[in-house]
Amino acid sequence: MELLKIDNLRKTFKKNKAPAVRGASFSIFKGEVLGLVGESGCGKSTLAKLILRLIPADKGSIFYKDRDLLKTDHNDMRKMRKNLQIIFQDPYASLDPRMKIGDVIEEVYDIHKNAPGYDRKNKAIELLETVGLGESYLNRLPSELSGGERQRVGIARALATEPEFIICDEPVSSLDISIQAQILNLLIDIQKRKSLTYLFISHDLGVIASICDRVIVMQSGRFVETGFCETIFKNPQHEYTKALLASALL
Repeated sequence: MELLKIDNLRKTFKKNKAPAVRGASFSIFKGEVLGLVGESGCGKSTLAKLILRLIPADKGSIFYKDRDLLKTDHNDMRKMRKNLQIIFQDPYASLDPRMKIGDVIEEVYDIHKNAPGYDRKNKAIELLETVGLGESYLNRLPSELSGGERQRVGIARALATEPEFIICDEPVSSLDISIQAQILNLLIDIQKRKSLTYLFISHDLGVIASICDRVIVMQSGRFVETGFCETIFKNPQHEYTKALLASALL
């Protein structure tokens, strides 16, 4: 089933003459992991923010099921965000350094009102256990955690709304190599257990190959190639894809 359909999505920032996203069109199907790969600055993160309406689009449509998110008013969009979440690249920057981890997660319930007050602590503990942490982390500050632990908190926070779709925006690129595999395995396990749909953004084709079903290759705001990972990696058609593969030594 088609969960998200993006058509002719465009964005140009005033300070730049060249568009950051140039007519992006694609679909994401329920239960799949779609990869989006390209070098830094190609427009991947801008596209992610457009999909979640964290920044306004210049043109296009974003259908979540049968609803165009670009024509959804602010209040309804806020409700829709229960279903559409994001895991950010930098887990430290995305957490309030003054808030304890338990409060970080319980804040989601305050915003979306999807859990009664008496049950929020138990739900926070359950989420922390889901991501491989536990009750002992409730009263810790982000500065007391390692990079991998902070990213686990970021994942727990994204799961707190019980979403259907999650954008993973370079979720392991800021982590040590030894920790990257742990977080990737966690994301794969959660996706399968909860039947989630991911848009997984990365500049690393090795990471994309380990988690994604299909992949879109993006260069300078445009999509240059798309297909199943196995097909693209074995028989790339575009010169840019060939260059990415060569640099990744896949």
